[in-house]
Amino acid sequence: MTGRTHKLVGQIVDLHARRVFAGRVEWRAGRITRIVSDPAGKGGPLILPGFVDAHIHIESSLLPPAEFARLAVLHGTVATVSDPHEIANVLGVSGVNYMIRDGRRTPLQFNFGAPSCVPATAFETAGARLDAPTVARLLARPEIRYLSEVMNFPGVLARDPSLRAMIAAARANGKPVDGHAPGLRGAQAAHYAAAGITTDHECFTLAEAQDKLAAGMKILIREGSAARNFAALAPLLKSHPDRVMFCCDDLHPDLLLGGHIDRHIRRALATGADRFDILRVASVNPVEHYGLSVGLLREGDPADFVLVDHWRSFRVQRTYLCGDLVAANGRSRLPRLRSASPNQFKATARKAAEFAVTLPGPAALRPAAAPPRLSVIEAIGGQLITRHLREAAAIAGGCVVADPARDLLKIAVVNRYARRAPIAVGFIRGFGLKAGAIASSVAHDSHNIVAVGVDDVALAAAVNLVIAHRGGLSVVGRGRRAVLPLPIAGLMSKLDGRTVARRYSEIDRQAKRLGSKLDAPFMTLSFMALLVIPDLKLSDRGLFSAAQWGLVPLAEP
Repeated sequence: MTGRTHKLVGQIVDLHARRVFAGRVEWRAGRITRIVSDPAGKGGPLILPGFVDAHIHIESSLLPPAEFARLAVLHGTVATVSDPHEIANVLGVSGVNYMIRDGRRTPLQFNFGAPSCVPATAFETAGARLDAPTVARLLARPEIRYLSEVMNFPGVLARDPSLRAMIAAARANGKPVDGHAPGLRGAQAAHYAAAGITTDHECFTLAEAQDKLAAGMKILIREGSAARNFAALAPLLKSHPDRVMFCCDDLHPDLLLGGHIDRHIRRALATGADRFDILRVASVNPVEHYGLSVGLLREGDPADFVLVDHWRSFRVQRTYLCGDLVAANGRSRLPRLRSASPNQFKATARKAAEFAVTLPGPAALRPAAAPPRLSVIEAIGGQLITRHLREAAAIAGGCVVADPARDLLKIAVVNRYARRAPIAVGFIRGFGLKAGAIASSVAHDSHNIVAVGVDDVALAAAVNLVIAHRGGLSVVGRGRRAVLPLPIAGLMSKLDGRTVARRYSEIDRQAKRLGSKLDAPFMTLSFMALLVIPDLKLSDRGLFSAAQWGLVPLAEP
């Protein structure tokens, strides 16, 4: 950026004075020097502060930060508040450092936190462990902006010493603490907030959000690829606009290509909420809560702002970061940068027989005996939560098998961190596959390999495709197979963002051709191993009930 003064005219959206006026923005050396009235701006584009995603896992875009930025700036995103606990569960502190280094190569401001739950529970195998002293050292670093979501909310309620030490370290460094407590209500929500938790992005009902607001927390309205809570929480835009922010949490590349926080804004404007409140939710609120050094269209601020066509369609035309034009008319001006590909992947190919399920006791499998009842995961489209069902087992050849006619499929988790380890197998409803299987090494939060399929042969084939590429998403069935390799920690691709979005869309379509009715089958699959979201999930060690906070048997005794 040269030392000369740059100028831009349009309709200035002043979120602090809550007014729109024809004016001119002037900036030099990356900072705004003057904002003045100018009749030439009448009828021009809206000029307003850029948007901030208040909670997102960059890894879930399947792109490293430098490539994520190239797509995000198309939609007016100028900063993110990013929890790197996905890669931290694979690579530990070195994974956090990788995200920081890669993000620094672009002008988009990535604000990373210190992961608080690596691993999230003691009931799964992860690639690393971050204890309280390690997290405290991370929080002391200036580039670490907050303590990432405290997912072990039962531990907080039980006053777990390690979690208390992490929260104390964040507060000692003057950094906020993010929450993660799906379904927590009333006195328990108040207890959780009183421990020092300042936000929550997991609310899936308005009543839950209201309880947490009453406890002093701020609420992040989430709309991503798998968890979609906007409709339930939209009334907060009118009742508590100063206490809410927008976030995606997890956003696959196909959706990122089409929109980001700008999509939240368009939807919010359609609710009739005050436009100034909406834009403050998208920019001012996260900047102030997390203390970000992001410009808010004031004299002296960094020249971070966007141009939008008009209120009706609200389409971003240009994005500026520190005064540089980084996106214009749907084209990113950020350069394509190649990223390194650290990984930790030891699993070796598995056989179909290893996915077979037999239950103890010969009487249980005799044809004349009543079939045993199974604990079954019910996946719910648009939600991360699941239900704990109990269904009669289907028996064939002395084994418990999938029953696609009842949408009762097999789910398996394979430990990626060991060459050979027992495979955990359960049963799931909600995916709707009629043939084949899908598999993924994106399996929150420990990122073992998770797969769902109609039979053992298909499960083994899908899992082995992922293993052969040391990470990826795969689909097998009806004579076709495909894989999207993810060589960066088994989580992210080295390809350019548009190619990743296209290839992701292709395997998504293949999964749906196998019968899945889910909007995002791979994103939903990735959360079936996330134990801290109620109620029933599967880790590499077996079925886990968040309600009971422990492993549960596959079949009723």
